[in-house]
Amino acid sequence: MRKPASMKGLEDLGRVRLSANFFLRDFLQSEIAAFHGLRNIPDDPDLAIAAGRRLCEDLLEPLQATFGRLAIRSAYRSAEVNAFGNRHGLNCASNAASAAGHIWDVRDAEGCMGATACVVVPFVADRFREEGDWRRLAWWIHDHLPYASLEFFPKLWAVNIQWHERPKRIISSFAAPRGILTRPGMANHAGSHAAEYEGFPAPAPRPAAAP
Repeated sequence: MRKPASMKGLEDLGRVRLSANFFLRDFLQSEIAAFHGLRNIPDDPDLAIAAGRRLCEDLLEPLQATFGRLAIRSAYRSAEVNAFGNRHGLNCASNAASAAGHIWDVRDAEGCMGATACVVVPFVADRFREEGDWRRLAWWIHDHLPYASLEFFPKLWAVNIQWHERPKRIISSFAAPRGILTRPGMANHAGSHAAEYEGFPAPAPRPAAAP
């Protein structure tokens, strides 16, 4: 698929179904692009679609099936939008660091595909508001889903959840307690952490794949 060169082309791209409940259009909204008049459109739509499908099918669909509707805060960024955000201090990492992350249509330095979305899980944000409660969701995801990395934020326990061909399985946070919660080699990485998310629902069956 070519990069859209018209509104109709962008409309058609947005209709691409990534999974049972998610379409590409759900991930193209960008406050940076909207406010500064930039185009948040993939240069390589096929790669963006391939990475986005894995993100949706492997991570977002199971989350939504278990906890209810997800709120997507930030997801796909074009290289242009991400570079602008990085230059102007708008909470965007460099393009090199964001490849196979928020920039879905660019492979990383190792040639790997990946995709990141920042989501809020209202089920958790509404019920667990004490300092450190983000860790409940972190451990649930760690025990149940094939994430590559998780990065949590203080507002509404929003989380950057990444799918990647070579998952590092690292959880970090800007919310207190800040820093690395777990990564391979740490004593807390293996085994069940069910006591950390007591009362959470069991994983629900994910929807059938999109037709």
